[in-house]
Amino acid sequence: MKGLSRRQFLGHTVKAGGMAAIAASVPLPFSSTAQAQAPAKESAEKITYSACLVNCGSRCPLKVHTQDGVVTQISTESGIDDAAWGQHQIRPCLRGRSVKWKTYSPDRLKYPMKRVGKRGEGKFQRISWDEATTIIADKLKYTIEKYGNEAIYYQYGSGSTGANLLGRNANKRFLNTIGGFLEQHGTYSTAQISTVEPYVYGSGQGSLISNIAHSDLVVMFCQNLAETRMSGGGQIAEAFEALKRSNAKVIIIDPRMSDSSIAFDAEWIPIKPGTDAALVAALGHTLVVEGLADDAFINRYCVGWDASTLPASAPENASYKDYIMGNGPDGIEKTPEWASKICGISPIRIKQLAREMAGANAAWISQGWGLQRTANGEQSARAIMMLPVMTKQFGKLGTNTGNWGSSVKYAVPGFATANPVKTSIPCFLWTDAITRGTEMTAENSFIRNKDKLETNIKFLWHFASNVTMNQHSDLNKTHEILQDESMCEFIMVWDHHMTPSARYADILLPDVTTLETSDLIDNSYATGAYYYVTRLQPAIEPLWDNRPTYDVLADIAKKMGTYDAFTEGRTYEEWIAHSYHNLRKSNPHLPEFAKTDGMGVIDRKLAKAEDHIALKAFRDDPQGNPLKTPSGKIEMYSERLANIADTWELPEGDKITAVAEYCESFEGLGEPERMKQFPLQMIGFHTKGRTHSTYHNVPQLREAVRDEVWMNPVDAQSRGLIQGDRVLVFNDRGEIHMPVKVTARIIPGVVAVPQGAWYQPNKQGIDVGGCINTLTTQRPSPLAKGNPQHSNLVEIRKA
Repeated sequence: MKGLSRRQFLGHTVKAGGMAAIAASVPLPFSSTAQAQAPAKESAEKITYSACLVNCGSRCPLKVHTQDGVVTQISTESGIDDAAWGQHQIRPCLRGRSVKWKTYSPDRLKYPMKRVGKRGEGKFQRISWDEATTIIADKLKYTIEKYGNEAIYYQYGSGSTGANLLGRNANKRFLNTIGGFLEQHGTYSTAQISTVEPYVYGSGQGSLISNIAHSDLVVMFCQNLAETRMSGGGQIAEAFEALKRSNAKVIIIDPRMSDSSIAFDAEWIPIKPGTDAALVAALGHTLVVEGLADDAFINRYCVGWDASTLPASAPENASYKDYIMGNGPDGIEKTPEWASKICGISPIRIKQLAREMAGANAAWISQGWGLQRTANGEQSARAIMMLPVMTKQFGKLGTNTGNWGSSVKYAVPGFATANPVKTSIPCFLWTDAITRGTEMTAENSFIRNKDKLETNIKFLWHFASNVTMNQHSDLNKTHEILQDESMCEFIMVWDHHMTPSARYADILLPDVTTLETSDLIDNSYATGAYYYVTRLQPAIEPLWDNRPTYDVLADIAKKMGTYDAFTEGRTYEEWIAHSYHNLRKSNPHLPEFAKTDGMGVIDRKLAKAEDHIALKAFRDDPQGNPLKTPSGKIEMYSERLANIADTWELPEGDKITAVAEYCESFEGLGEPERMKQFPLQMIGFHTKGRTHSTYHNVPQLREAVRDEVWMNPVDAQSRGLIQGDRVLVFNDRGEIHMPVKVTARIIPGVVAVPQGAWYQPNKQGIDVGGCINTLTTQRPSPLAKGNPQHSNLVEIRKA
């Protein structure tokens, strides 16, 4: 095959001012004209292995085909017996296979630049690497001297979450050598569930999804593997394999009929957003009144089911059973009829669901992460964890804990070091830490390891992240905060592309892609039972003036006087070899490092479902295998949460409760007056065409998976809308412009906007890019202070 050489390719992009002039067609070579100008002699095809390192949780290996220094194709690994489960190919989805187009995108950053306009205008001037690294080092020294290391914040982001040595670990290693930085805790994905689960189980608990092979019933709350976990080596493949073996009935409870409901041939039970705790309480009510709840069993394993196991500090009638039966402070019996008015599920179906779960031989009960990204997400997530306990569906083959399901990781050594700054903030509150950092305390803002912050954030270190002006909430408000240079005084952005966040940089650095560098990685957090280690090697040389991350950090370290501490005398490639040698110490069967050249996946293993059953040891012997809770048991009533509720400073309307109560929330059913103006509940969802905001700038994916706001025909008809109409979705925080998808796959009163589209406000302030976070709120959830981006009230009209 004839095509552009690397030299010709770079020359064309410089002359054309970008990629657009030559990337007009999907395959490489880019055009028939380019083919005609290609050298007559055809070079041999070269094969290397890389991986997709974005935050989907799989890290699929990529077989990279190159010719004349240009990537021509991305394919799946080959050379193994794909018929054998456990030795099957780890096939990348359409996102991973689009890495070629992403690498050669027209908006790829080519050179270091400094801002010459206002933040957000996207006006930059090219500078040298020496000038860029000098400015960064000088700003770091200034910030540390004037405000201290706590004023430096490493921005949350997951654009290279799959990297081991080349990504954020290298960046944090450097920052640790200069005295550290303000850390964050929690994630934009899981803050609420990861914070509240230890109050129930003492730690994170989940069975492998392969347990479904031994289940006769599967109940998933808002879990959408078909669109979020698409890897051929990940949880969707594992779920399909397990269901082939068990033929279990699948029920998915979700406001939207996701592709998972279709893929699993599931019964879809529609539910109003944020009402899961009400549903669970009504399910518990049915279990009690129909004699399906075994008090003796529950009390053996739990604290706070009824009065007999309540802690001495608890008030009278404070148990979870008392709450369900209406004996608690609110005096409301949580009947199916009561719950139906809240969640929209019929009383008959609620009762039947309770019977199905209690009557199953082995019921798998799990939840996705979307439902906990709400204003009352901790309550919903925690309530679902009550179901396996009340139905005796935990600690045995084929069951789970109400969590999302676990994965086994291949432990690959890195080179992380300890952060000298121990203070951390909830990752969602970074804008608060810019505007009112010195007012933030442990009691009002969930600051960890310190009573209060001593300084506001002054330096934003932003690597492989589009959080700042895309994935964070209320982007118009965020824009105003970042425009004021007296607050956050310096923003350094380091990325592949001119993202919405990159436009706010004071210094903007280009970074190499995974196809241009090396690494040694594990399988990440969403591959289930299948775990593996992969060696990445460069398929092409760094494009334009891009340089490897490690080398740039080493340059900054020299100017900060910490070069030796950062490098420890090793080059980047020597660190990879060092990491591999450490890996072989615990895995002596692995080949020598020199023999891994060109292998891609070096080793793969399949864990057994029966070896990964959450809470099995505890169920078998609760006294001999206590949990990490204060009581050693599952805590349906939490003394720790009761104490937090008494001591924390909470905004009006926020609630933290000792048991998993249903709490009405802001931006939802708890604001009836606001709903008169903005009557539609808006949720977000992941699509197959992006991982968060990564891959948004691949036009082939935008064509294959279009961004549309989902709306029920009832709501569309009342607004005079039909399929494909351009609409404005708006509230008092902003407006987005996009097409409408009229479908019965979303319940009336609720609309769904795909998350991750790039923020693109026009001159009138309307976001024509369709970013959901133009409309979301910066008010955090009560306990985790987490992202509530699925709690929103909006209205829609024809544009």
